[in-house]
Amino acid sequence: MTQQQDQRAKVSVRAIAALAFAAVVVVAFDQIAKALVVANLPYGQVVPVLGGALQFLYVRNPGAAFSFAVNMTWVFSIVSAAVVVAIIVFARRIRSMWWAIVLGMLLGGALGNLLDRLFREPGFGRGHVVDFISTPWMMPAIYNVADSFICISMVVFVLLVVFGVNLDGTRTVSDKSKSKSKNTNTTLAGAGREDRAGSATDAAVPESGTATDVVDTTRASRPDPLGHDAT
Repeated sequence: MTQQQDQRAKVSVRAIAALAFAAVVVVAFDQIAKALVVANLPYGQVVPVLGGALQFLYVRNPGAAFSFAVNMTWVFSIVSAAVVVAIIVFARRIRSMWWAIVLGMLLGGALGNLLDRLFREPGFGRGHVVDFISTPWMMPAIYNVADSFICISMVVFVLLVVFGVNLDGTRTVSDKSKSKSKNTNTTLAGAGREDRAGSATDAAVPESGTATDVVDTTRASRPDPLGHDAT
């Protein structure tokens, strides 16, 4: 039992380390990209990167991801902080490396935008998020690296739920699989009972001869009480 608990603890440490690593990478990537945008891109001007497929357009967003709800900066600061705290609290339950990476990306994305809201102008908790990625063919909104990782993590999140991957690394068996497994076990059990019944019947009857032959052989082996030959 102790060895099993130690093994689970090791897996938990690995998962937490993977979550933290993913979060740090996302935050670093997001903040470095924003710093480069602020230092080098003109504000509010489109800079083509891949024609109309990918453009850079530096803007400051006071609202949520993809420039939604621009007048609710404080609300989204609180929501982002709550998401960060929730992920940190649930991190100790994670045993799956997939879930660790997904939640790490989500944590990094939430932290990346939260840092903007806390420390950028116009003030603490009301800071405007730096957005600069524009893909007009896909959506009209402008977003950033943190938003991208949040969306990716949500897609993988749904896939893990669909495929039944739990936080502890186990897999949820569907009702169809359970029914199939039950039917297989029932069939094997029935076959086992038939084999045991057949073996018991074979053991009850000698392989050669009949019960009468056994009796006759026993009689023939008895000595003649009168001392005469059996013939």
